[in-house]
Amino acid sequence: MLKNDSRIEAADFVFLDSGCYFSSQFVQKLRQQPDWKVWDMYGLPNCDLTPVHCLVIDGFADQEFLYQERAIIRRFLDDGKIVIFCGHLFRDWLPGASAFVPKQVRSYHDYTVLIHQPHPIFAGVRPEDMTYRKGVAGFFARGHHPLPPLAEVLLTLADGEPITYIDRFSTRGTILVHAGNNLFGYDEPSDTSGRIAAQLKRWVRDEYGRIRERREMSCEK
Repeated sequence: MLKNDSRIEAADFVFLDSGCYFSSQFVQKLRQQPDWKVWDMYGLPNCDLTPVHCLVIDGFADQEFLYQERAIIRRFLDDGKIVIFCGHLFRDWLPGASAFVPKQVRSYHDYTVLIHQPHPIFAGVRPEDMTYRKGVAGFFARGHHPLPPLAEVLLTLADGEPITYIDRFSTRGTILVHAGNNLFGYDEPSDTSGRIAAQLKRWVRDEYGRIRERREMSCEK
C-alpha cells in the first residue's frame, strides 16, 4: 500500500493513485501543482471527501477495489461532485456506466477521432492531433463505453462509437467517461491536443459551480 500524502484540506482535484508504474510520471507532475492532491486509492474508505470537488481515476486503478467501495463513489457524486474516469471499465462501480467494448479494427482509419459537437474541453484541438501520436493511430481510444440515458457525447470514433461522454443524470453530480488514456495527461505543447488538460481543468471548475448553483436554487424552492 502507498503512503497516503493527503491532508484533509480543500482540494479541487484528487487523483486516486493505484501505485502503478505507468502512472508514476503523471503523479510526479501532479505533486507539483497546488490544486491537486494525490491519494493512495486504498486509503479511500478512511478519507474525508467533503472538501474535494473532483475525483480523477485512470485506467490503471484497481477496479475490483472500486467495486467494493462503489457506495463511496456514489455518495460523492450524490453530494454534487464530479468524477472523471479515463480507461476501460470492466466492473460495475461507476453509476450509469457500462463495460468497455473494444473496437473491431479493419484499418487504422477505424481509430479516427471525431468531434461530435463543439465543447470547451476540446476547443481549438484538431481531431488529427488526437487520432495520431508520432504518426501512429490508436493511442487516444480503442473502443467505447455504451451510453447511459441522456448522456452528452463529446467525441466519437469514425463509425460513431462514443469515446468521451458526460453523464449528468445517473447521479446528482457529473460523470465524465473517456475510453482511453488520462485526459489530464494531454498537456504537452507539441500539438493542439496539449490544450486538453488545461481546458478540462477549467471545465471542471465551471461545472462544479453550475452544480452548486442548481442545488442552491433547488433548496430555495
